Amino acid sequence: MAVPNDDLTPEQQKAIAELLRRVAPVADELGHRFADAGHELALVGGPVRDALLRRPGNDLDLTTDARPERILEIVDGWADAVWTIGIEFGTVGLRKGNYQVEITTYRSESYDPKSRKPEVLYGTSLHDDLARRDFAVNAMAARLPGHGFVDPFGGLSDLRRKLLRTPARPQDSFTDDPLRMMRAARFASQLGFAVDPAAVAAMRDMAARIEIVSAERVRDELSKLLCGSDPRHGLALLVGTGLAAHMLPELPKLRLEIDEHHRHKDVYEHSLIVLEQAIAQEEDGPDLVLRLAALLHDIGKPKTRSFEDGGRVTFHHHEVVGAQMTKVRLTALRYPKDIVSDVSRLVELHLRFHGYGTGEWTDSAVRRYVRDAGDLLPRLHKLTRADCTTRNKRKAANLARTYDDLERRIARLSAEEELSKIRPELDGNEIQAVLGIKPGPAVGKAYKFLLDLRLDQGPIGKEAATAELLRWAREQGMDRSS
Repeated sequence: MAVPNDDLTPEQQKAIAELLRRVAPVADELGHRFADAGHELALVGGPVRDALLRRPGNDLDLTTDARPERILEIVDGWADAVWTIGIEFGTVGLRKGNYQVEITTYRSESYDPKSRKPEVLYGTSLHDDLARRDFAVNAMAARLPGHGFVDPFGGLSDLRRKLLRTPARPQDSFTDDPLRMMRAARFASQLGFAVDPAAVAAMRDMAARIEIVSAERVRDELSKLLCGSDPRHGLALLVGTGLAAHMLPELPKLRLEIDEHHRHKDVYEHSLIVLEQAIAQEEDGPDLVLRLAALLHDIGKPKTRSFEDGGRVTFHHHEVVGAQMTKVRLTALRYPKDIVSDVSRLVELHLRFHGYGTGEWTDSAVRRYVRDAGDLLPRLHKLTRADCTTRNKRKAANLARTYDDLERRIARLSAEEELSKIRPELDGNEIQAVLGIKPGPAVGKAYKFLLDLRLDQGPIGKEAATAELLRWAREQGMDRSS
């Protein structure tokens, strides 16, 4: 298992050896199969980098001189499952045991200035394949089955320096694939690495070129960035280089000017702090919906800002405007409908708590808070608490105590009434029977009346609900013949 490379420290040699030993049942079997078929195979990219960083994983990226059709022939009968969704880009996916494996033909790719799809050209050299990769830390490989370590562009040195640097000139690399500019920000978030100044300068000069990349690819990189360990680092890079202005323009627009006459919080900085404080409350790993909501909760402020007498700045209804802006932006980025809906709803609700004051809400108002939040209530709790970024310790403590009180009231009412499952005390069929009406809009109106009654008064029983329904129907001019 020795790794023949003098540049590897003993610890790094051990890390690579452990990786190869762990994946040997899969990697070595594949390596022998490809060698017997007259082809090269190497473990490459993320798995090699992550092994050196002591970041375990079960996904394997392999590269070969075999064309995709030949790859399919070699793995036929060996893999547990095979998929060809990326075959037009030279990639065959497969599963073997617990490992997900992607095998990609040596290649180079570039974008036509007017096309959103990269043109893929196949290569014949591992060195040339590594040269076209995004960063030197992802351009290291271990040959299979011999385990020879390959590092032609100084990836090891960059790992030690925690630096992201392109193997080629950054201008050429980002021209070939503009998404690499976002990948720089994503890896900055995930790995905590700095980006080479030459690459940052190229990102700043070429930021507009990100518009040639499909919304789906941009979305995926943004999601990975947000779910990294330090999303602030990556977001700051997107904003600082101008990339955000082309794919998430609402974010840099939060940097509202502050002058001696119109003082207010830096909304951009506030949003990043809210994001960090929301992350600190996560319990089961990264929550993309919560993180998006924290980042975007105030994007309605620039549009709603107004100046009042005395230099006071207001942002009336920014949560409503922001919810609509969130829906538009996330839809444009091709996020799934459920994520768009959930994040937009959290943005809309994020100020609702501040009407609670020092506990003046009635039980009816608490019920409505829970009802309106629905399944998003746990996330709304986290977002609301994260939205407190005041440096006034007394004010922060008072807000925390008040929200503690609200959560206690929610817990008490939930235990008594199952708030999350509140329904009218008469269902649709019962409404029709009481009023003698057929299915139609009138049933929906009656249902809403009974739901509001339930929220306002709590459980009152079917007999009382029936009496109230009949009274309401008379006021509406309805009778059993309507």
